[in-house]
Amino acid sequence: MHDVILRKYLISVEEIYHEGGPAPAKPLKRGIALAVIHNPFAGRYVEEIAGFMDDLKPLGTRMAKDLIAALGDNAKAIEGYGKGAIVGAGGELEHGALWHVPGGYGMREMLGNAKAIVASTKKVGGPGTRLDIPVTHINASYVRSHFDGIEVGITDAPRADEILLALVMTTGPRIHARVGGLKASEVKGEDGLR
Repeated sequence: MHDVILRKYLISVEEIYHEGGPAPAKPLKRGIALAVIHNPFAGRYVEEIAGFMDDLKPLGTRMAKDLIAALGDNAKAIEGYGKGAIVGAGGELEHGALWHVPGGYGMREMLGNAKAIVASTKKVGGPGTRLDIPVTHINASYVRSHFDGIEVGITDAPRADEILLALVMTTGPRIHARVGGLKASEVKGEDGLR
């Protein structure tokens, strides 16, 4: 068991009204939740790290709840999601993988057990590193209109002994999505793909 030591916490929401074409009935909201935590494994190789996923679960749940609240406090309005981590230079890429379960399942649970796998990415970097997090539909990964990406980062994070953890959510497809494929209205929700 390791304490989750939080240095910074950020919730941010962007509203998009149009992309040069006609305005949609409602603006698209894209939100991010970021937490900068101490990396208990920084500076050395530790074989057994998987237990830290359990320690991170309350943070994943908190971030998901806070992000849903910031996007209008209606889980049913969330249509897209993704997650990611930036590990400071004193850590290793595998430390970012510790976020898969607490971040992904935290969101899926708060969204009513969404079916699709939560798209994810991670990297090692220093303060100011940016990360493009992929976004997909919450119940069917093949819904092309919801393929998106949200860039995240904090100017002074992660420090060498930190990890920046991220969750992202959207309230709909890309503005003016029109390249075909499976529509959100056609999702069967059986396998997380279609």
